[in-house]
Amino acid sequence: MIDPFSLVFLLPLIFLAGFIDSIAGGGGLVSLASYYAVGLPPATVLGNNKFSSTFGTIVSVWNYGKSGKIYWPIAAFASVFTIAGSHFGAVLALRYSDFILSYLLLVALPFITALVIVPRRKDGERREIGRPMLFAFSAVLAAATGLYDGFFGPGTGMFLTIGFSMLGFTFLESAGITKVINAASNVSALITFMISGSIVYQIGIPAAIFSIAGNALGSRFALRYGDRAIKPLLIVVIVLLYINIIMSLL
Repeated sequence: MIDPFSLVFLLPLIFLAGFIDSIAGGGGLVSLASYYAVGLPPATVLGNNKFSSTFGTIVSVWNYGKSGKIYWPIAAFASVFTIAGSHFGAVLALRYSDFILSYLLLVALPFITALVIVPRRKDGERREIGRPMLFAFSAVLAAATGLYDGFFGPGTGMFLTIGFSMLGFTFLESAGITKVINAASNVSALITFMISGSIVYQIGIPAAIFSIAGNALGSRFALRYGDRAIKPLLIVVIVLLYINIIMSLL
């Protein structure tokens, strides 16, 4: 258990993490650092972070879904591949170091930033790909990001959002699909953490409330302003990921 002053420090940051995550993904870069900052042990950090973020993500899914911004066939299909990829990523994490991947990301992130900045057609692109190929590319994308999530983790939602935008979805539609995939993955992992007893509910419940509030506000903000809100935050998340990687290497 943490003292009340640490909780007062923690909860606004969890709100901010939820806000960022609901729009561009990558909120875990803020929330995980915040849990560690108040002195929680690693297992408790991961368990409580998954507990709070799961409920927040479900709220985002609800908001995106009721606004018609989720392409459900792709979202449901891709979720299966993400969960499978995440499992294999976790197996690899137990056997291999993430040292090389960290350096690869340092090289790749500037190019990923360019993918966000470069203008693309807003409509029709995914129709040109064709439905079978769209599902095939979505499966590969979901499996690859799931593998990354299980092996390394930070910024998974951001990579998914950018990836689906490259398949012809708008950033707003991509964010909606990403939230469904995140929710499916989060629920699966949350069950494991609950069984293992890694969640301190005196922290997790208030954190979940603030995460829900952040996700609710963030998803409404994204739905109101669309790609104008999402693109700048994607770049912010890339910068946060860059800083996270550099700090871990140092």
